[in-house]
Amino acid sequence: MAREKKRRSTGRRSPLAAAALIGIGLLLTGGIYAGASAAMAATEDSSSAASTLTVEDGQKLFQANCATCHGMDLEGSDAGPSLYGVGELSVHFQVSTGRMPLQAQAPQAPEKPVQFTEEQIDALGRYIQSTSPGPSFPADEVLDGDGELAHGAELFRINCAMCHNVAGAGGALTEGKYAPALHDTSPVNMYAAMVTGPQNMPVFNDLNLTMEDKRDIISYLMYLQESPSPGGFDLGSLGPVSEGLFIWVFGIGSLIALTVWITAKSN
Repeated sequence: MAREKKRRSTGRRSPLAAAALIGIGLLLTGGIYAGASAAMAATEDSSSAASTLTVEDGQKLFQANCATCHGMDLEGSDAGPSLYGVGELSVHFQVSTGRMPLQAQAPQAPEKPVQFTEEQIDALGRYIQSTSPGPSFPADEVLDGDGELAHGAELFRINCAMCHNVAGAGGALTEGKYAPALHDTSPVNMYAAMVTGPQNMPVFNDLNLTMEDKRDIISYLMYLQESPSPGGFDLGSLGPVSEGLFIWVFGIGSLIALTVWITAKSN
């Protein structure tokens, strides 16, 4: 008679074992992920802190990109004015809008794509400010857009609309110059333009326009930027000239075309 093989006795596994293993795995995975995330965040923080440019970096940027026209010591030259006393605010306006470095000599420096990062622009400004102090950035509340809109609109019409148009659409000046549109201008550059008077713009110091007045004007312009045209197509917000031209070309033209079509059908 064949000997029966003895069966190896197997213990029954507890139903909680699988849940415990899954829980341990999740805890280990979560712990590893949290540790890795913290390490990456610390690395990014340290690298961002290390990437902050200094005044010396701003000096190097100036010597490499600006000194040809403005001189190694900001004294200016035949190709560019002196930068004594212009301050970091003027640097931010000119460089952050792409007006500087100047592409070519012209009646006015046009806006173009910006060639520097925000960090580099700040470093340039700090270098200019440390060498020859001038107008600096205002308090945050001046740029918050919470000023008095009606008062800002009145001040803008009195002091700015003759060049920039009452809707901030810009306009032509003499000798190939122009007042730029303000539809995309940042609040800090609005303030910078009033304080530094770039190119053809006059300087509005605190005797002309108080800090509160400047805040109201900036708030009004920010309101214009965020508000759609209530009448449909704004036609560039250039006033009756563009509107009248539109009526003559499209309105009268459509009536003439309709008249010709009716006459042709009757014949």
